Amino acid sequence: MNRTFICGFLSFLLAGTVILPGRAQGTEKDYERANSVGRELSGKVLHNDIRPAWVGKTDMLIFEDRSPAGKDFILADALKKTSKKAFDAVKLADALAKITHDTVRATDLPIRNLVMADDLKSMTFEYSGAVYKCDLKKYTVTREREARRPFTWGGDDRWPWGFRNELIGRPDTSPDKNMTAFIRDYNLWIRMLKDKKEYQLSHDGGIGKYYSASVYWSPDSKKIMAYLVIPAEKHMISYVESSPEGQLQPKYYSREYPKPGDAVPQFFPQIFDVAGKNHITVDESMILNQYSLEEFRWDSLGNSLTFEYNKRGHQVYRVMRIDAATGKMSVIIDEQSPTFIDYSGKRYRYDVKGTGEIIWASERDGWNHLWLYDGNTGRVKNQITKGEWLVRGVVSVDEKERSIIFMASGREKGDPYLIHYYRIGFDGTELTHLTPADGNHEAVFSDNGKYFVDTWSRVDMPPVSVVRSMADGSEVMRLAEADVKDLMATGWQYPEVFTAKGRDGVTDIWGIIIRPLNFDPSRKYPVIENIYAGPHSSFVPKSFRPTFSNMNSLAELGFIVVQIDGMGTSNRSKKFHDVAWKNIKDAGFPDRILWMKAAADKYPYIDIERVGIYGTSAGGQNSTGALLFHPEFYDVAVSSCGCHDNRMDKIWWNEQWMGWPVDQSYIESSNVENAHLLKGKLLLINGEMDNNVDPASTTQLVNALIKAGKDFDYLLVPGMQHSSGGVYGERRRMDFFVENLLGVKPPDWNKKEK
Repeated sequence: MNRTFICGFLSFLLAGTVILPGRAQGTEKDYERANSVGRELSGKVLHNDIRPAWVGKTDMLIFEDRSPAGKDFILADALKKTSKKAFDAVKLADALAKITHDTVRATDLPIRNLVMADDLKSMTFEYSGAVYKCDLKKYTVTREREARRPFTWGGDDRWPWGFRNELIGRPDTSPDKNMTAFIRDYNLWIRMLKDKKEYQLSHDGGIGKYYSASVYWSPDSKKIMAYLVIPAEKHMISYVESSPEGQLQPKYYSREYPKPGDAVPQFFPQIFDVAGKNHITVDESMILNQYSLEEFRWDSLGNSLTFEYNKRGHQVYRVMRIDAATGKMSVIIDEQSPTFIDYSGKRYRYDVKGTGEIIWASERDGWNHLWLYDGNTGRVKNQITKGEWLVRGVVSVDEKERSIIFMASGREKGDPYLIHYYRIGFDGTELTHLTPADGNHEAVFSDNGKYFVDTWSRVDMPPVSVVRSMADGSEVMRLAEADVKDLMATGWQYPEVFTAKGRDGVTDIWGIIIRPLNFDPSRKYPVIENIYAGPHSSFVPKSFRPTFSNMNSLAELGFIVVQIDGMGTSNRSKKFHDVAWKNIKDAGFPDRILWMKAAADKYPYIDIERVGIYGTSAGGQNSTGALLFHPEFYDVAVSSCGCHDNRMDKIWWNEQWMGWPVDQSYIESSNVENAHLLKGKLLLINGEMDNNVDPASTTQLVNALIKAGKDFDYLLVPGMQHSSGGVYGERRRMDFFVENLLGVKPPDWNKKEK
């Protein structure tokens, strides 16, 4: 035998563990584990999801607590630092079963949104789509009303796109209840409620430029703001539902769906003196090329009206004022950016009553912070928050104490995405950290202003819930600490929080790594990235969960699964976010690739010679883009319901990041225009009834790939709306990765029982 070979082989063995390619991955047993992992891990964590609710303005709260015996509802008193069972669960279960004729288990009451009366004698709750009331003395249950339906995409009454019909609206009664304002023949009228006399206030409305039925009375009922509307031609998209329930023949639908570059309605406010029946005209020149006018607000005396002007292109956003006596318009706050203003994600405004001040959010110093304006002059009085961190939201404003409670991230050491809560004065002093623990915090504040429930966790740390003082954040009493012993006994591991430097060599990029339950470090695992790079937020999970849906399922098939927030996503600096400007195709890929290479350097069992990627919606666009623009790294992609060309998707989302007018940058980021670049294995999935992204976006990509002579797989799911394909689509995604990354033939499902 060759001596050089023998020495080299011995050196290799002595160097450390031998990493062998994974064997027996993607087997039927792996599929069984993948499909059952969520079910197997469910219920393995105790004292986890407490869902607290304060009892009116008292010091008490009610919360859920899951113990080995089942689910309890606990009543805690923050003042007395005591807790007890909130009610007799057996009696409530019996009473609820009696009125609903359902089987109701006392150890697992399926009720939610509890509201306990201050005197603790009754409570309301939701069960099976209805709101019920329980008398806690007699334990009698009565059905009160239907529960409010949560918003869902689609449905005739819940189509979320399109512009409102401004001619439709009820007569609007004046604050003094003496008059109503209404639209007739495209003009503004008023009707006196006592004698029913009617008066026409405007005379310049007509077809093509008419008054909206939405009017705004001044508080003293002396004036009305009504706006003229120049409507826009509607962009309609059509659907053919090939296999509708209940009939053999297809159904046809047509929906309004504005897209980038389409005309949008224009609104021009006008002031009317009701007593004098005078029309006070307002100059239109300062609010041209609108994307929208919103937040019309009269001052308390009815002397002026403010509104927000979002100029088309989202690079100019202003708070404007109209003098009600003269109609003169002026700029109060002038927000401008050479890239985009994130009006859809970071906009915040609070008008301070009495002082005329405005609290305003802005990224003008490179981070999203709060500023205090003199609302009368437009002068910046002071910056309220500042530093290399950002405000994530405002909880409440106390005008009397001149203080603000807000959420922020990036101020504390560690993960810059973890949310913490703070208090600060209007003048920027007395910043108080209310949630000192290292974790992602969620707070529920009491109505009496004394306490809040603070629940915090990380993906690698179970949740803890305590009551804290709103004065200084000190802990008042502990409510629950999650118990994960049963979960750990299954072989479950915490996801790993992993960081690596991004493309600039300086910025930390954060993500998580998920391993299978039967993880074996001596094997080689292909890596699959779950991608969603929409610039409207950040997406890597930050709070504890036993499973992260399809990421855990895929891992069980023999993969390392990762999720990463690259540059171009939100909730970091403005510079970090601006990478997405007119550049959706970037999707943070230079950062993501470096991150995965760093992970593979640390963990030899991660095989970055075999890399898959998948995503839905914006993630569908991103995952296909990985094969088009980075085929040197990504090998296999599964893309569901992708917006593959930003000109084909909804107007607000795409113009927010890609700008207006529609230009060459849209073409450069288009998967359709770049379909000829495809390398690797691609599976496209979309639903024929997608009610979020125009389904033609995917079929146009299919057309372009066919014309380019490319091989790919395509699954059109009849009747499916916006999703990753349902149970069948999830299985097809598993199969695609197993076959093309593991090199294993998936089970023959046609031979299996359903």
